[in-house]
Amino acid sequence: MAKEKDTGRKMVAQNKKARHDYTILDTYECGLVLMGTEVKSLRMGRASLVDGFVQIDGGEAWLHNIHVPEYVQGTWTNHSAKRKRKLLMHRAEIDKLESKSQETGHTIVPLALYFTNGRVKVEIALAKGKKEYDKRQTLREKQDTRETNRAISAARRRQRSA
Repeated sequence: MAKEKDTGRKMVAQNKKARHDYTILDTYECGLVLMGTEVKSLRMGRASLVDGFVQIDGGEAWLHNIHVPEYVQGTWTNHSAKRKRKLLMHRAEIDKLESKSQETGHTIVPLALYFTNGRVKVEIALAKGKKEYDKRQTLREKQDTRETNRAISAARRRQRSA
């Protein structure tokens, strides 16, 4: 688990695919209702957010398809790896997310899973799906920026050595 110095977060898992497949409109930090063995498994730095999504049922936000593997030393109290987990959010945030997510093309996806002050938090985002040409355009922009930065740093190195 990598610890980010300025925020005090211990990152457990990130969903880089979500940032590639979706345009992020708004982000929220939420708590999770977990079992003890889930927390122990997360402390070992094991989780996957790739297929995850958030669904709002009956005024409650639920996180689906997050894979938290079973705790190795757990007994009969162990959890199931892909169970749905309740998100802890304010009522106004849930209502806002529910109304926005019902618009065409919008969804709610998890971006990161981390520890803050010993508590497990998940960063979720209201997102809109990208078209294939949008994804190509984003990759092209990243590549152009990378090439520009390389050219600038190479020119600076040549300038220093001369």
